[in-house]
Amino acid sequence: MQTKKLAVASAAMLALTSCSSDFSDSVNTKPSFLGAITVKSYDGASDDLLTAGLGKTGLAGAQPAYADPNNPTAAELRRNAIWANYRAVLDIAANSGYGTMYGPNVNAAGVVTPSEGKIAGTEYMAYTDDGSGKQNVTLLVQVPANFDPVNPCIVTGTSSGSRGIYGAIGSSGEWGLKNNCAVAYADKGSGNGMYTFDDDSVNLQNGVRATRTAAGKDAHFAPILTDAERAAFLRDYPNRVAFKHAHSQQNPEKDWGRITLQAIEFAFYVLNEKYGALSDDGKSHQIRLKPENTATIASSISNGGGSALLAAEQDSKGLIDAVAVTEPQIQPKSGSYTIRQGGAAVPAQGKPLFDYTTYAALYQHCIAGSAARCSALVKKGLLNGADLASQQADAMARLKAYGWQADTDVIQGAHALTNILVATTYLNAYGRFSVIDRVCGISFSSVDAGGALIPFTAAQRAASFAGQNGIIGTPVYENSVGGAKSYAFGTSPSTGEADLSLDAFLCMRSLALGVDAISGAALSPEMAALSTKVRNGIGEVQASGNLKGKPAIIVSGRSDALIPVNHAARAYVGLNAAAEGSGSKLRYVEVTNANHFDSFSSVYPTRIVPLHVYLGRALDAVFANIKNSSSALPPSQLIRTVTRADATVPITAGNLPAFSSAPGANAITTTGTRIDIPD
Repeated sequence: MQTKKLAVASAAMLALTSCSSDFSDSVNTKPSFLGAITVKSYDGASDDLLTAGLGKTGLAGAQPAYADPNNPTAAELRRNAIWANYRAVLDIAANSGYGTMYGPNVNAAGVVTPSEGKIAGTEYMAYTDDGSGKQNVTLLVQVPANFDPVNPCIVTGTSSGSRGIYGAIGSSGEWGLKNNCAVAYADKGSGNGMYTFDDDSVNLQNGVRATRTAAGKDAHFAPILTDAERAAFLRDYPNRVAFKHAHSQQNPEKDWGRITLQAIEFAFYVLNEKYGALSDDGKSHQIRLKPENTATIASSISNGGGSALLAAEQDSKGLIDAVAVTEPQIQPKSGSYTIRQGGAAVPAQGKPLFDYTTYAALYQHCIAGSAARCSALVKKGLLNGADLASQQADAMARLKAYGWQADTDVIQGAHALTNILVATTYLNAYGRFSVIDRVCGISFSSVDAGGALIPFTAAQRAASFAGQNGIIGTPVYENSVGGAKSYAFGTSPSTGEADLSLDAFLCMRSLALGVDAISGAALSPEMAALSTKVRNGIGEVQASGNLKGKPAIIVSGRSDALIPVNHAARAYVGLNAAAEGSGSKLRYVEVTNANHFDSFSSVYPTRIVPLHVYLGRALDAVFANIKNSSSALPPSQLIRTVTRADATVPITAGNLPAFSSAPGANAITTTGTRIDIPD
């Protein structure tokens, strides 16, 4: 594959020649999984692909206003979605590197320019679905005006977190557009699919709201309920909402790899429609671009990074040439491998997401300062300590024994709400539970400052496509003493204390373990059945570790408190060693002082640096390698970054060392199935 990519500069090699079975027809045909395609072009001045017309300055500025907040247009929703998603994955503070080390004005060569970084081009949007309208996964292809069909490239941008279709705009999307590549985005079956019961309304593909009846099969998401069930739930549980990632009953994560591959196929289709010659019938286009002559990189961050790895594993058509991801949320199957740091085996490795997030959901609020949660855990026999300080220290020690790095200590408390949101969302997703099931007493709603349930306002609903991150509302504890409350105000029946709804999270922990979280005893038949559903769902999403010899770079921050490296990136490297052995071309780069959320580099400047810069470097490295195999990938290594004295000090290249071709004592090595990482 690499030697074939050397020919992309030759127009002769772009002629219709022999190709893989899926590209053997000379005529370009629309993939069967695609619905209607919406096409929109942007001039690169008033509006554009990367910044929605806001430019580098506008992205760093205040949220753009809607002309009518209760009725935003599709164009306004797109603009605000790009604004929100770009800022969500990057630290847009100038002293953290925005505008100097990354950002729209920093070109593909890393040179700071006076430009606002707007990029002209065309967007193609469509659903992929099985015909039922129950999946309706959004795919989007951006083709920059400077795309070169003689030197074609495609980069994937599957969304991180539970985000909508523009979730990767600031990560792999920006790199791809700056390098004149088409970008193949996917919301991977999550996205901002917000359903509200009181007005029976949904999002359409472009974010505009409509009634469920009017939307029909074009609804981004509507819960699978009868009219009678909807009415009864609204009557008994007012102000609750359903959202796609949690309540689609599809377990979308099991399809993240397939969906990412479909996004690539969509990209090939639109590129051949745009650049392929017309056939003799004057209607259809010939296939000009195909895997053999197009450099394609699977990329993204977090959940999108995990999707890229899964797509590479599942790629049976030769669509993907290389992988470059940061902080991937990936869940390796159990395997015989060992992770060592500083010569000693790590305390825990390779646990599933729902396992470690339900564990964190117990302890991080204690670390964040909730004396009530600490005290309740002590009474349950799950924590030790006679005072708050000693209880917090024990909670921290338990997290480290469960696989978190000591480097995460400073930001553990800041992740308390994040892990609550992840645990409650994936509880429903893995178990394929309906919104009306309220498993472990958990629902979702908007809440006020005192934890009471309130409806979303008309403006919040109308702007949900742009204003929500895919996890809609706040987890609500239905079984709280005195009635439903925000989980943060919930009183557990077993303790009678306002312990942040501990009973609900002990229930989730039991479902993750398959036994009682406190005693280790067998679960009741009802709980055991729920646990089986959740654990079966987890089994559907686990990775094989086999990248089929594709060149790949995984970059993760050692300080990642959300997706601990021992359970995700490091574990995947170990499983890959077991699966591919000497045939592996995977490189692993671990970065000190880097975590899952780059914005923390402004909050904790003495402890955290932005990881985003290393995604660009990883993409540069694999792109150079697939264009010319003599351009070697960097060896696996630990990069020791330098933090700042405070947030007033600008980050420079000196804070973020480049990949080393000879890392020496900082080398990460693989011996058989043992991964050794320096302290």
